[in-house]
Amino acid sequence: MALARGRRNSSEMNYWPGFVDALSTLVLSIVFLLSVFLVVQFFLSQEVSGKDKAIDELNAKLAQLSDMLSLEKLGKINLDEQLTSLRAGLAAVQADRDRVKGLYDGLAGAGADAQGRNNELNKALDSERQASSRALAQVEVLNQQISALRRQLAALEEALDASEKRDKESQGRIADLGQRLNVALAQRVQELSRYRSEFFGRLRAILGNRPDIRVVGDRFVFQSEVFFDAGKADLLPEGRAELDKVASALIELDKQIPQEIAWVMRVDGHTDSRPILNNPIFKTNWELSAGRAISVVQYLVSLGVPAQRLLAAGFAEFQPLDVAQTDEAYKRNRRIELKLTER
Repeated sequence: MALARGRRNSSEMNYWPGFVDALSTLVLSIVFLLSVFLVVQFFLSQEVSGKDKAIDELNAKLAQLSDMLSLEKLGKINLDEQLTSLRAGLAAVQADRDRVKGLYDGLAGAGADAQGRNNELNKALDSERQASSRALAQVEVLNQQISALRRQLAALEEALDASEKRDKESQGRIADLGQRLNVALAQRVQELSRYRSEFFGRLRAILGNRPDIRVVGDRFVFQSEVFFDAGKADLLPEGRAELDKVASALIELDKQIPQEIAWVMRVDGHTDSRPILNNPIFKTNWELSAGRAISVVQYLVSLGVPAQRLLAAGFAEFQPLDVAQTDEAYKRNRRIELKLTER
């Protein structure tokens, strides 16, 4: 009876379902493209996050080297100031020595009475000479320290240059990796799209032109009445016969698609918006939609379809094709959808 009513309705030239199907196709195509974009961004973010961590470590090392360089420069400035001070002291000592020597020369002709004064001046001169020697020794030490500081500054500059070079190389590798990942993902998507087109063409030919089985974008849409009685999730014989055809196509597809391509056939269960009443097995539309999707998956597995290539999902009444509150809208919304997609 349901099939007869479906044929009668299809002959009344109702263009509204076709418009809704076209709109659903557009929306689902956009969702698919967004999903692919999100997958690409996820892999890129995983790769880039690892490189960002390495870059952060390099930046931390650069900051540490910069701090060391600042301290060394400050120490050099202090040493230069000390050296200037010592040189000024040395000049003053030499000036005093020359002054004392001049006094000594002037008093040399004063005779024996000036001998004691001469001895005192000699002692003062010796003291000045010792102070001058100590100042020269300190200047030598400062010169050595300055030479060592210059060597350290040169080493720090080399380390900074090497770190900057490694940072640039890391950025280049990250950019190259991102480009290769984008190319690889695009190739996978194109390859899966090709197999999806072949599979849907083959399945369309197998299932034939039935009003209760429609192709909407990248999905096959079966009315729930093909598989289940109202409020139940037990497959009807007619539904099993249709799933036998689907299973054959899936088994053949699994042999053709390379193993490295992660694909699944997603089975989506949908109900209408009317609440479930007096059903001891399914209390809500969530449970009914999920139970029907699981029944389809389990039957496909029993026919030999690899379990890792199947996914069951229940959407209850929250993804309607028709929001009207009519029997025809309820019928359109009660459906099972098959979609070949990436895992």
